[in-house]
Amino acid sequence: MTAAEPVLRRTPLHARHVAAGAKLVPFAGWEMPVQYAGIRAEHLAVREHAGIFDVSHMGEVETRGAGALAFLQRVLSNDVAKIAVGGAQYGVLCRADGGVLDDLFTYRLGEDRYLTVTNAANHARDLAWLERQAQAFDDVELIDRHADYAMLAVQGPAARAIVGALAGGDELPARFRTAELMLAGAPALVCGTGYTGEDGVELLLAPADASTVWDAVVAGGAVPTGLAARDTLRLEVCFHLYGNDLTEERGPIEAGLGWCCKEATGFIGAEAVAAARAAGPSELLAPFAFTGPGIPRQGNAVLGGGVVTSGTLSPSLGVGIGMAYVPVERAAPGTELEIDVRGKLRPAVVKDKPLYRKGA
Repeated sequence: MTAAEPVLRRTPLHARHVAAGAKLVPFAGWEMPVQYAGIRAEHLAVREHAGIFDVSHMGEVETRGAGALAFLQRVLSNDVAKIAVGGAQYGVLCRADGGVLDDLFTYRLGEDRYLTVTNAANHARDLAWLERQAQAFDDVELIDRHADYAMLAVQGPAARAIVGALAGGDELPARFRTAELMLAGAPALVCGTGYTGEDGVELLLAPADASTVWDAVVAGGAVPTGLAARDTLRLEVCFHLYGNDLTEERGPIEAGLGWCCKEATGFIGAEAVAAARAAGPSELLAPFAFTGPGIPRQGNAVLGGGVVTSGTLSPSLGVGIGMAYVPVERAAPGTELEIDVRGKLRPAVVKDKPLYRKGA
């Protein structure tokens, strides 16, 4: 590393990744495992059994105080009042013009206490944005909890059984619920969330406890899985990746996220989102699959208008898949597309979401 290169941050599990032979790459300012045994093997392990991901690079912001709910209703697109204590909710953070700053999960830990998980590359910006908006509210305290947590995701058909065996007989929370449990002797916030299309849980732990819990989950049969397989898994089920499918220049309606926008709450950007919903977008984010050979990549042009935002070879389906912003009249399932991949036009067809369905 030269003096001009930035120093990459490392998660508390860095030594485990090195010992497991991970290929480590720079990602959002962190040195992260992109793969271990191989993308396809790790991807299929999650689909068929269980994988464990280190997602400790993700950020966390705690919001607390009597004004916490009113504040979060103002900054998050979804109806935060509907999150029960011990619940979880997905939403987006918008600019006044409706552009998406980030997509987030928020957990309600207590009556006036919430924890919001940010994308790693956006954490500092999100925190600064939230702090600026909080100045207009009384009785709200924001705390950067990034350094206080390591975060593991255990995903797949066997994930709950593996983690449950470490919980001393306590029941794991249901989907979109949370619980504070002891896992392998370590206190953990166990969340029934994940971003793979499989069942499973995400674990928020003290950094000092991360290796102990990681080792116990791996000993239980979960396969260490890198960021590359996390990307192929989420794309098969059409989950968005910020920076690809979501940007400040795109609004939630054209991204297909109108379902998590409740304009009646008056969140920042609600008027712009309502106008876009009423007028209808000129483009929509459409999932597609190639009907022949080839692998789509971000930035590939769609003939006749449009651009690929995410693309990969699907390990589960065996074909090239992706998502692209295309004119609304070409976004209906069954529409044929041609995509320019390195100067060669590849035929594709718009599909229903998700691209991968278990048992299909």
